[in-house]
Amino acid sequence: MKGIDDVLAGIEVKAPKPQPKRTGRSTSEERAKRLLDAAEATQNVPTSVLYQHSILCQTGLPYRNPGNDVRIWKRTNGQAKLQVIAGQAYHPGVNDFVELGLPYGPKPRLILAHLNAEALRQQSAEIEVEDSLTAFVKRLKLDSGGRTINTIKDQLARLAACSMRFGAAWEGHAITLNAQIVTAFDLWFPKEEGQRVLWPSTVRLSTEYFDSLAKHAVPLHDRALMALSGSAMALDVYAWLAQRLHRIERGQRVFVPWSALKEQFGWHYDRMDHFKEVFRPVIRDVHSQYRAAGIELDGQGMNLRHSPPPVKGRIGIVVKVP
Repeated sequence: MKGIDDVLAGIEVKAPKPQPKRTGRSTSEERAKRLLDAAEATQNVPTSVLYQHSILCQTGLPYRNPGNDVRIWKRTNGQAKLQVIAGQAYHPGVNDFVELGLPYGPKPRLILAHLNAEALRQQSAEIEVEDSLTAFVKRLKLDSGGRTINTIKDQLARLAACSMRFGAAWEGHAITLNAQIVTAFDLWFPKEEGQRVLWPSTVRLSTEYFDSLAKHAVPLHDRALMALSGSAMALDVYAWLAQRLHRIERGQRVFVPWSALKEQFGWHYDRMDHFKEVFRPVIRDVHSQYRAAGIELDGQGMNLRHSPPPVKGRIGIVVKVP
């Protein structure tokens, strides 16, 4: 019987608005400049290559807070299955385990991409993160104020406490990979607003997740993620195209109807016209950061053509798995 690694090798596959700093320029002007600057930068070698697991490139976490009562999140894209289960963590303040909600929005996507990159770079499931995570937050301009920092802390805690199941159906068999992504994390941060962000010095990823990541990591351009960091939908579309386009045979075209696009990226919209109104500008933003992407959006859906990956020459990942 084929394992999940064999299956993963063959399967096909309104975000929250960012809180900008108060400046003399309008939000739209700041956003346009950020996209333009990042578009120029993505034509060059990335400052730091980031990675996302192939299953998460094809599915995704919630865009908005589903509420603390929602403990399980499920997404399906073809044969790729994702189930996220909200977790609990010991809180020393109450001397008991407390329930944490599901991770959602752009920040857990960005943080997980960074943790993935550090694990692959250090070639270890136990990684040093204190300095690198602080620098990463600053580089992506995620530390714009106390409210943003608190959001990052909250999403870190949710991500660390949750567990994920990656699944696939293959020749009548149901294959599941249980992945508690983070197995050790200091979740409880100082409450003083004036203190610097204190990260744990190390993070230990689960062996199962690390082994799977080493085989199925999709390289992403850090500047592109920075430019798209205000939109969970844009980050998902970019990651989806990054893992999909280079696998299309040269000279071939893959058509994705609007109904499938809505199922993957706009399941929370009741009306198709509302989804299209949001999705079109998202595609423009993503294309500005992935200029080589062979995509065409029309009244019927989206045509995909073979395209080089956004990070050239980095598809092959050599990792020594213990």
